[in-house]
Amino acid sequence: MDLFDKCSQFTRAKEAIAAGVYPYFRQIQSGPGSEVMIDGKMMIMIGSNNYLGLTGHPKVVEAAINAINKYGTGCTGSRLLNGTLDIHEELENRLAKFMNRDLALVFNTGFTSNQGAISTLLGKNDIVLIDRADHASIVDGCRLAFGKVLKYKHNDMEDLKRVLEVIKDKNVGKLIITDGVFSMEGDIVNLPALVDLAKQYGARVYVDDAHSIGVLGKHGRGTGEHWGLEDSVDIVMGTFSKSFASLGGFVAGDEAVIHYIKHHARSFIFSASMPPSAVATVIACLDIIESEPERLEQLRKNTEKMRNGFKSLGFDTGKSETPIIPIKIGEDEICFGFWKLMFENGIFANPAVSPAVPPHEAIIRTSYMATHTEDELDKVLDIFANLGKQFGII
Repeated sequence: MDLFDKCSQFTRAKEAIAAGVYPYFRQIQSGPGSEVMIDGKMMIMIGSNNYLGLTGHPKVVEAAINAINKYGTGCTGSRLLNGTLDIHEELENRLAKFMNRDLALVFNTGFTSNQGAISTLLGKNDIVLIDRADHASIVDGCRLAFGKVLKYKHNDMEDLKRVLEVIKDKNVGKLIITDGVFSMEGDIVNLPALVDLAKQYGARVYVDDAHSIGVLGKHGRGTGEHWGLEDSVDIVMGTFSKSFASLGGFVAGDEAVIHYIKHHARSFIFSASMPPSAVATVIACLDIIESEPERLEQLRKNTEKMRNGFKSLGFDTGKSETPIIPIKIGEDEICFGFWKLMFENGIFANPAVSPAVPPHEAIIRTSYMATHTEDELDKVLDIFANLGKQFGII
């Protein structure tokens, strides 16, 4: 059998393109605001992770431009060698202070943050327990590690306890890794129960707060702050491609742990560092998050409006408690058809079909920003109401 046979046998995407229902890789011809231009037409964007709507904020744009003028467009090397700028360390100091941690370490993407930190911390005699709905970067980080990987049912603390019970007598390092907010479901981890189990069975806790920082907690510090359990989380990971309107990621925790990751994580040591404009963007976003708490409040108001609106119409939004609100559709073909008419009506959202979700449980993944207007949100609900009735979903 030839290595490339599987490539020619993959026809699903081409079939969807031929049928006119292929929803992916759409070209956007404007900045990612609450409205975007696609094919010369303005559309309401409810498929973005731009939760605080900071990508076009004048202070953020100005900071990026100033950084390019001062430092150029790239660092041309890894942080270990020639790729550390003063603003990299300024950002790490700001993040550590914002997150109430000893140290923070910045990676060039969120994916490599998880990949590097997890594969570095887990030794061959260690065991990691992950939620079955954890992000792909967590899964890949575990694959690169030498330790043993065990999975438990999504946000099911009884099942986590069952798995912990199996390994309770093993004299090994134990790490529980979970998303803070799950990126498809939009639900929040049951952190109080998870932390109790971690203490009971002697495990450390690692929380991926990619979709939580800038969203949850009084100050936007994420899941730990939301539950009042920041001191019970050993490592927090976050990204800059959501609320921070940029690109990159970080891990934050105790000094000894972050120092160890800094000197051992291959995805950190052997990758070029974040470009200056991206770093300056995050610093500017931090300034705004700290000085404009009303943005978080507006995001929560918009989220509540849409969740209540969808539920009142009869849509199933699962257990979502965040700006990520999945609309359950069912079969993949129906989901693609729903998406097509939604797109033609000027609404951009993301269909998720198997294997991204279980078979027969396709969804339209919607997500909201602090900068969405009442008129935009009302229009979205009106179009969903019409399509929901047309497809027999409500």
